[in-house]
Amino acid sequence: MSRFEQYDRLGEPQKRGQATEAIVTAELIARDVSVLTPAYDNEPYDLVMRIDDEFYRLQIKTAYDGKNDGAVEFRTRSVRTKSGGYEREGYDGKIDYFAVLNVRTEEVYLVSIEDAGAAATTIRYEPAANNNRANVNGHAEYRLDAVLDRIRSE
Repeated sequence: MSRFEQYDRLGEPQKRGQATEAIVTAELIARDVSVLTPAYDNEPYDLVMRIDDEFYRLQIKTAYDGKNDGAVEFRTRSVRTKSGGYEREGYDGKIDYFAVLNVRTEEVYLVSIEDAGAAATTIRYEPAANNNRANVNGHAEYRLDAVLDRIRSE
C-alpha cells in the first residue's frame, strides 16, 4: 500500500497532520538535523530545526494533488475555527520555512516563507503538458536535501 493510500485511509485531517509531522521529523533526523518541538500547540511553527548553531522555525504541511497533473499544492495560511466563524492568518514573520510532504511522490520539500504564496503554493514535480516553464515552482530546488545543502553552505 502506498503512502498516498495510507493517508486516504486516515480520514481525519488531524491524523494526517500528525503523520506528516512524524515523517518530516524522521527525515530531518536521518540527515543529522537537530529537531526541537514546542512545549505546547499554540505556536505558529510545528518544529524548529538547528543547523550549525542557527535555528529555523518550520510549519509542517501535507501537499496533495494540485489542479494540474504533475503538481501538488499546500496551504500557506492557518485556518482556525472561532465563535464568529473562521479566522485565516498568514505566517509572515512567524516561520522561516514550510516543510512539505508530497504524499504522491513521498518527497519532502523546504519552501522559504519568502518563496511561498499568500494563500497557497503549488510545486510541480513533472513538466507541464504545455511545456510552460515560466513562473513554475519546480520540485528540484525545494527538495529537502537541496535546501539543507544550501543552508549548510551559507
